[in-house]
Amino acid sequence: MKKAILLLLPFAGLLWVPLYNRHDPVLFGFPFFYWYQFAWVPVTSVLIWIAWKTDRQS
Repeated sequence: MKKAILLLLPFAGLLWVPLYNRHDPVLFGFPFFYWYQFAWVPVTSVLIWIAWKTDRQS
């Protein structure tokens, strides 16, 4: 069950658009809207890896 929650985090974080629908703060010239979504790519990969490792151990 814990792994299901891990996999729901990126889904919820990206589904709720009003959370990141703004311009500021800017990071390396990219508005918040873009770099927030891009930041989820490695975070999601790590969460999937953790869910996979915990599934293999159980």
